[in-house]
Amino acid sequence: MAGIQPVCPPLRFSGCAPVCPPGLYGNEGILPARWLITPTEKPLAELLQDTPTLLWLCPQLGLDIQQGLELICLLGILLSFGAMVLQPLRDSMVFLCLWVLYLSLYQLLCYIFRDNLLLETGFLTILIAPLNLFRWKSSFKYHDNITFWLVRWLLFRLMFASGVVKLTSRCPTWWGLTALTYHYETQCIPTPLAWYAHQLPQWFQKLSVVGTFVIEIAVPFLFFAPIRCLRLTAFYLQVLLQVLIILTGNYNFFNLITIILCFSLLDDDQVGSWFGHGKKKKGKSWPQAIISWAALLIELGVYVLIIYGTRLYFELEVDWETKSMSSKTAFTYHQFNHFLKMVTLPSIWIGVLSLTWEVVIAMFKCACVRGFFWKLWAIVQLAVFVTAATGIFAISLVPYTFIEYDTHSNIWPGVRKAYEMVDRYQVVNSYGLFRRMTGVGGRPEVVIEGSMDKVNWMEIEFMYKPGNVSGPPPVVVPHQPRLDWQMWFAALGSHSQSPWFSTLVHRLLQGSKDVIDLIQVDKSKYPFSQQPPAYIRAHLYKYWSHPKRWWRRQYVEEFFPTVSLGDSTLESLLWQHGIKDNSPVERSPDGPIPDALRLLRAYIQPLSGPLVLWTLFCTGAAICLLKTFCSRAPRASKPRAAPAETKRKAKDSPGTGLEKKDQGKKREEPASIQGGSKVSEERSTDADRRVWKRK
Repeated sequence: MAGIQPVCPPLRFSGCAPVCPPGLYGNEGILPARWLITPTEKPLAELLQDTPTLLWLCPQLGLDIQQGLELICLLGILLSFGAMVLQPLRDSMVFLCLWVLYLSLYQLLCYIFRDNLLLETGFLTILIAPLNLFRWKSSFKYHDNITFWLVRWLLFRLMFASGVVKLTSRCPTWWGLTALTYHYETQCIPTPLAWYAHQLPQWFQKLSVVGTFVIEIAVPFLFFAPIRCLRLTAFYLQVLLQVLIILTGNYNFFNLITIILCFSLLDDDQVGSWFGHGKKKKGKSWPQAIISWAALLIELGVYVLIIYGTRLYFELEVDWETKSMSSKTAFTYHQFNHFLKMVTLPSIWIGVLSLTWEVVIAMFKCACVRGFFWKLWAIVQLAVFVTAATGIFAISLVPYTFIEYDTHSNIWPGVRKAYEMVDRYQVVNSYGLFRRMTGVGGRPEVVIEGSMDKVNWMEIEFMYKPGNVSGPPPVVVPHQPRLDWQMWFAALGSHSQSPWFSTLVHRLLQGSKDVIDLIQVDKSKYPFSQQPPAYIRAHLYKYWSHPKRWWRRQYVEEFFPTVSLGDSTLESLLWQHGIKDNSPVERSPDGPIPDALRLLRAYIQPLSGPLVLWTLFCTGAAICLLKTFCSRAPRASKPRAAPAETKRKAKDSPGTGLEKKDQGKKREEPASIQGGSKVSEERSTDADRRVWKRK
């Protein structure tokens, strides 16, 4: 449990580097935060209740909204880095601060489902982490297994819902097992390996979809299995899926967090065995041997059942001639809905029984505590955390049952009301990833072009999203380039469905340096770095992976009309979407904090997000490794001095010590044979005398 905490903090603010780009929410950004956080006469408590963000405190600190955003991001990064390298900072209060800071940003961020997962994971970390701010060693608590169980329940909800929604959406590509034949080239930001994965044969792509369904729908039930080997199998399968997704797609910190959640399936013995600290196997008594054999038989039975069910419901057939495997779904939508009704409610009861078992074990451990005071203290802590875990589990049933209507409608009204009260804080969330496969028939992509004379047009290439057909896809994990992601969503509809796009065009015409930094950090790759374009337009293309080069594309239609500054079309779009801002930007306040933020901004702005993140991560990892090596390095020990009594005995006793022996040898060497015989006679005489004295 302690090993999971050093990895979580850096992921919290990975999407905010480098220090909350002002091109997004700054005063001259695409969606300025000052439009959302406006001065009002309401009390501070009411403002925090409506929109829980620390930005309401900016006027009291003498900061504007942009500086407040940067300060929140900076504090989050510093706390995250500190928690990564210093064990005392892996404290529940520090994680609470991190959660509050990210929640403050969440109120303004362009919504991406990974933010919900990050906030819910962060809230659970508050319960899991010890309260050891002023202690260098964290002690074991009897409620740790209960709070850690909530992580396992979150992992189950995430994976099971992600698999179910693919089929309940009635997406023909998921039902036809052809989703991955489109996924690698149509996902938001692919990696270079996605190009190679797209070239795999179709039968393998369909088999991969079958494996995805098995890992996301069937395997999650093994999370609560009482047999250790079944949980380990579930762990390795889930990690395998997440690693493959990381290799073929840039999904920032999402898959890394999922892998961290998978550690809730492990125990200390398994983690210790990875580092050579596992327990030695001992001989088993005959009852233990019988139990082990029974567990092995059950384990094999579960594996056979999963393989047989996969073979039956997906009609797997091996074609030895073509060395391939055919597959297709052998069940209907109504049959799957019936299965879902049969499984959803029992899955809740499985969670209830599993949580109850953890509570019983914790109660038994508390009962074994010696001393009245310590036993009472352990029971009080247990009662608090059992109440919290039970409440979170009950509230999570509301978003979890969104996948099945009948079960959702039977949720107790009191639980629904409690969920509505905490919904704005993202304590529990509903999940369902890749519900429908987009881009069937070609990847839609918006290409922005600029011109000085309305005749010669030059494309404006983004750092991360596809544009140049000869440019390879990037690797940006764990960075979250939110503008590039929003460009992918914008291409799925019209520009009127993405009002921020009009502001983006307006800022580019103005030559906003902050917005340009979002598109290209390297000014040599931005065609209008010297002078902003006079005209801008946008076209919609369809992109496909090309066998000999990275991409090929085809023009589809005009996405955004040709506009210029002061153009009536652009002005009407800005007014129509309510994003026309005539209020002058107030001068940023001065002071130590604003000056420090400006200095830091000037230093970081020329750097890309992935570079900043990997620099922080590698620095923290190097510090942790250095501390580990220093703590394990052997220390030179001083030789102990001989006791005084031993020295006296060595002096008094003849014939002892190396010097005595050497002296005896030196005396014997020059002696003749006769002298040697005399010495031997004298020694024998002395020996006889000693024997006589003993008698």
